[in-house]
Amino acid sequence: MTQKYDVIILGAGAAGLMCAIEAGKRGRRVLVLERADRVGKKILISGGGRCNFTNLYSSPENFFSGNPHFAKSALARYTPADFIRLVEKHRIPYHEKKLGQLFCDRAASDITAMLEQECRDAGVEIRCNLKVSEVGKNNGHKNDLHENDQFTVQAEDARFATPRLVVATGGLSIAKIGATSFGYDLARQFGLQIVPPRAALVPLVFSERDRKVWCDLAGVSTEVMASARSTKRNTEQTFRENMLFTHRGISGPAILQISSYWDGKEPIRLDLAPGRDLTADFRARGHRDESSWKFLLREALPRRFADRWLETYPLAGNSDRAFTDAERQLHAWEVRPEGTESYGKAEVTAGGVDTGELSAKTMESKKVPGLFFIGEVVDVTGQLGGFNFQWAWASGFCAGQEL
Repeated sequence: MTQKYDVIILGAGAAGLMCAIEAGKRGRRVLVLERADRVGKKILISGGGRCNFTNLYSSPENFFSGNPHFAKSALARYTPADFIRLVEKHRIPYHEKKLGQLFCDRAASDITAMLEQECRDAGVEIRCNLKVSEVGKNNGHKNDLHENDQFTVQAEDARFATPRLVVATGGLSIAKIGATSFGYDLARQFGLQIVPPRAALVPLVFSERDRKVWCDLAGVSTEVMASARSTKRNTEQTFRENMLFTHRGISGPAILQISSYWDGKEPIRLDLAPGRDLTADFRARGHRDESSWKFLLREALPRRFADRWLETYPLAGNSDRAFTDAERQLHAWEVRPEGTESYGKAEVTAGGVDTGELSAKTMESKKVPGLFFIGEVVDVTGQLGGFNFQWAWASGFCAGQEL
């Protein structure tokens, strides 16, 4: 027997739950189907278990997409202040960590509990541990309005039908919590274009030669200015945050940020002493030799890194030119990563359903009426710091208002 709903949402993550809440508030009979054993698994592990649920300074400039203007409408219609009001309504304590990043004081489960409560209040039905095997579309009969343009959703032991289907299945990042290509496959099934997915906000892997030189420094962290140039867009992005050496390469906020803009071809440039004029400091000290330079580097960098740097890039003498060249190299270290740690350690997936296929106001497919795509499955990706959650809330809200 086919069970009928006004709206069916595939995926009980941030975007799917927000969409369900808004549709339920509007009196729709909403069903959310989730293949995992509980809702919001990515929410629960985010932000070290505290959930960086939004960013106070969210703006379109914090997102990248094949169409940089696409996200503007949704982000304007549902802002960080809107989500903060919801958090405060449920009396969830939170704090700003840095750079506008808001985290739960207690645990990320506060956010999932809030969303589940809002779903209950809106009459939303959620079914977990339910794997969808097939989605189809029945164009019905023109004289039967109820059956016209119905989507059919086949699960293991149940069949559902709805005139409005929302795909909120996320991307390929963090496969251990159930990430799959289902959303992309579904989009292709209905003839929508896909921007090739790729790992974003992801650690970078050194070449074998660089691993031998640097990777025993795993655990060492230092502030850097990381820059990457995109030959495709002829633009350069720069982020000033911490970098962390790993057993295979580099990570940390600065590297995760720049990884999203790295084209895999051009080198990444790292300023290891951002904002510092070491040569001026050196001259002011009077005594100038290799020992003094080493002492200065140990002030600018973690000691182990400073010593390894001098072993790898020794001074070419005691001349002014030698010290000037040494500082120049310190401010412009070029690293050519071998690749990334891929989806296993990526926080998000860039690429996805081409924004040219969707309405920027409603997230509905232009080709297939009644079919919506929201959240990470769409080609809109935020920077590190709560922006991807804000896109999930905003895109889910906008679709929910249309259902």
